[in-house]
Amino acid sequence: MTPIISVANLSKTYGTGFKALTNVNLDIDKGEIFALLGPNGAGKTTLIGIVCGIVNASEGSVTVGGHDINRDYRAARSLIGLVPQELHTDAFETVWATASFSRGLFGKPKNPDHIEKVLKALSLWDKKDSKIITLSGGMKRRVMIAKALSHEPQILFLDEPTAGVDVELRKGMWEVVRGLKASGVTIILTTHYIDEAEEMADRVGVINKGEIILVEDKADLMQKLGRKRLTLHLQGRLDRIPEALAPYHLALGEEGRQLVYDYDTRGERTGITSLLGDLRNAGIRFADLETTQSSLEDIFVSLVRPQ
Repeated sequence: MTPIISVANLSKTYGTGFKALTNVNLDIDKGEIFALLGPNGAGKTTLIGIVCGIVNASEGSVTVGGHDINRDYRAARSLIGLVPQELHTDAFETVWATASFSRGLFGKPKNPDHIEKVLKALSLWDKKDSKIITLSGGMKRRVMIAKALSHEPQILFLDEPTAGVDVELRKGMWEVVRGLKASGVTIILTTHYIDEAEEMADRVGVINKGEIILVEDKADLMQKLGRKRLTLHLQGRLDRIPEALAPYHLALGEEGRQLVYDYDTRGERTGITSLLGDLRNAGIRFADLETTQSSLEDIFVSLVRPQ
C-alpha cells in the first residue's frame, strides 16, 4: 500500500541555529489513526507545520497523496485539514459562518448540507448561530475541527486537540475522531494525554530532540516494551524483605502488606515460579495476587527519559 503521507530525510534548522528536526523518515498509511508522542520541544509541531506547508524544511521531502508539498502545493494542501494547538478564529463570527468561510478558502463551492453534517457530527448544530466568543473552550475546539473538515480533507492533523478540555468532552471528541476514521479520514494526532493515544491510535510514533526514535503498532509496542507487575497481597505484615529474596528486587507496599515484583514480558523466564517457591521457603504466605500490564505512558516515559 502506498502511504498517504511520506516524509523522507526531513530536517529543519531555524535561523537561530536551533535544529528542530534531524533526518526524519515517516510514512502514514491511509485510514489510520497515528499518534505522535514526544515531550515539549521534541519537534512535533514543526513536523506538522512542514507537512501542512506552514513551515519550510531545510532538507528532505514530503509527499501528500502523491503530491510533493513544494512542487504541487495546492493539490497537497487541499487534502489536509489542520486543527492547531492555538485557537485562531474570528470571535464575533457565528459557528456557521466560520465553517462556511473556511470551505471557501479552499476554493470549494458552497455546500450547506456538508457544513450541516459536520456541525451535527461535532454536536455544534444547536450552536450554529452562536458567536464564537460565547462558546466554552471545549466548544471552540470543536469549531476548529469543523473548520478543518469544511473542505472535506482526506487527512486531518489534530495538534493537542483536547488541551484544556474537560474529561467528558475529551471522551466525546474521541467518538468524533473514531467516526472520522470510519468515514475514511486519515488522522494524525499529537497529544500530551497518553491515555488518548492508548485509547485511539492504531500506530504510535515517538519523537524526541527532533528525531523519530520509534514507530510501532500500538499493540506490538505494548507487547514488546511493556513490563508487567505482580502484586502479592500478604496474609500478614512484613517489616522487611528477607535477604534471600534480594535477587528479585521486590518492593514493599501498603505498609508491609504487599510485595511488588516487576518483570519483563520479553524475557525467556519471568521468574515468578522461582519467586513463589522462595517465598514459601521464607515462610511468607499471601492471600491473593494480581498482575497488571504497564501502560503506554510508562513505555513513553522510559523511551524519552534522559540516559
